Amino acid sequence: MPGLIQQLQHDIGDTGTVLTWNMSYEKGCNDRMASLYPEYAKFLESLNARIQDLMTPFAKMWYFHRDFMGSASVKKVMPVLAPELSYKSLGVGDGLLARRLWTETVLNGKNQDNREQIISDLSKYCTLDTYAMVRILEELQKLIL
Repeated sequence: MPGLIQQLQHDIGDTGTVLTWNMSYEKGCNDRMASLYPEYAKFLESLNARIQDLMTPFAKMWYFHRDFMGSASVKKVMPVLAPELSYKSLGVGDGLLARRLWTETVLNGKNQDNREQIISDLSKYCTLDTYAMVRILEELQKLIL
């Protein structure tokens, strides 16, 4: 985990907005890391202060679509605003599975026979999740510009 925090610090830096989906979850992860590694608490607290939630327009129903089915989940919003993207072909297709596999494989040392494949699957999942946010933001920007 210290390596992850150091990489975040390097990649994200100390200024600018950090855009997430479901910021309460992301901030909670940062808070837990800060409690485990207090030497990084200042950075993680400052990171939390910069977080904005891309889910807000959907959760507050500022933008809604019947195909969201009343949900503000990225899994419901993405197919409407970025239909070219899909989780269907991925080895990991949802956040709960991703979190469980990460915890088991990386933190708890399980699944070592499949570690490389799991890490690859998690990377692809996280890449798509991040790109989905980029595409959703692009579509929202088209509405206001």
